[in-house]
Amino acid sequence: MSDTQSDGGDCTEHRTAVTEAEVEALVRGICFKTGPPRILGVELEWLVHSLELPQLPVTPERLAAAHATVRALPLSSALTVEPGGQLELSSPPAASLMECVDTVSADLDAVRAVLAEDGLGLAGIGHDPWHAPRRFLHEPRYDAMETCLDRTGPAGRHMMCASASVQVCVDAGQEEPGPLGHARRWWLAHQLGAVLVAAFANSPLLGRRPTGWRSTRQLTWMEIGAGRAGGPSLDGEPRAAWARHVLDSPVMCVRRDTGPWEVPEGLTFREWTRSGAPRPPTRADLDYHLTTLFPPVRPRGHLELRMIDAQPGEDGWLVPLAVTAALFDDPGAAETAYRAVKPLAERAGNLPAPHNPLWMAAARDGLADPELREAAGICFAAALEALPRLGATARVVDTVAAYRDRYIARGRCPADDLLDRLPELLDGPPAADPPRSGPARGTRTARGRKDIRT
Repeated sequence: MSDTQSDGGDCTEHRTAVTEAEVEALVRGICFKTGPPRILGVELEWLVHSLELPQLPVTPERLAAAHATVRALPLSSALTVEPGGQLELSSPPAASLMECVDTVSADLDAVRAVLAEDGLGLAGIGHDPWHAPRRFLHEPRYDAMETCLDRTGPAGRHMMCASASVQVCVDAGQEEPGPLGHARRWWLAHQLGAVLVAAFANSPLLGRRPTGWRSTRQLTWMEIGAGRAGGPSLDGEPRAAWARHVLDSPVMCVRRDTGPWEVPEGLTFREWTRSGAPRPPTRADLDYHLTTLFPPVRPRGHLELRMIDAQPGEDGWLVPLAVTAALFDDPGAAETAYRAVKPLAERAGNLPAPHNPLWMAAARDGLADPELREAAGICFAAALEALPRLGATARVVDTVAAYRDRYIARGRCPADDLLDRLPELLDGPPAADPPRSGPARGTRTARGRKDIRT
């Protein structure tokens, strides 16, 4: 959830109403901006936990103090707070992989240092394994989002308040065909996306119990529903397919300058342009509508790949960033990845991601699925060969190679480590409501901390 837009400002700016035809033209124009791939970015979401006893929730007061401290840091990345108190760092657009890595690494070092002074840390895991979702932010956007998502069950609250991810942003690609063409990259993102889900699955627990899915985070996105969290059909030209999807997706809310926002039920943006009720939609409403759609691949001028669970370890996030950059921006690696995942498309069928058999198998089984394991092995080999061509340092290449050896080559993912460590992770008192004030403290010494990082 990288689009945590501020609730401030004039909700009725750009007051001129837009027609259905204008919406389609605008979406086509703003969501796929083609050209040679030059820019890369990453958005890192983190759960905030106590270093001493992560099984106990951090109080809202302690979270608020930590957020204030982190906001005071002179970071290069944009810092936002997610609805459940998660922290997100969004890198500025980078001209190279190493520029992105160096910028985010420095920012993470600074954030971790100030959090550690208060006994807090960043947890790289796709879904909180201990705590029920609790909303930390109470703003009109999240009030409306909660009301809307509650209509399809509890998955929305888990997504908002208990999940974390690594989101890699790559350029849309060139206008012409070929490995770097925008149509090829759009297709590749949706088929390779399942391999990335499986290779980086890291959320097998919910409420202290295994869910039976390597990526419970991905399961929650599926349960939210295709209209809100699904992708468009891959049939036809990408711009036309995405514009159609935007128009036919349900409106989450109608914003107001004062008072609670209206949350219509079953109203698509196409129907809103035709009916003009409760008021005619404007360009600002379209821009906002685009931020309320959460497909696994979201075109925002560039392509935002949203399917990867947050990763363990201080440098775990480097691996999906580096692998994805190599497979999309190096022509040779992109061609290899395309050939590796092409046989998987048959399993996806005509159903859009993530609501198709391929994506479900990836989230449930990880690399225990033989075909996904084979494709992941080919893709990691291609990425490792390409990374030096992209200027990656030995540290980055070695980190990716170590991940390949630890997980991909063995048909495992980080979720398998968490399942192996289940008794250790659940050691300690059961999760409870936090005290009314003051930090949540444990009795263990620093030597006995139960950090969920590996």
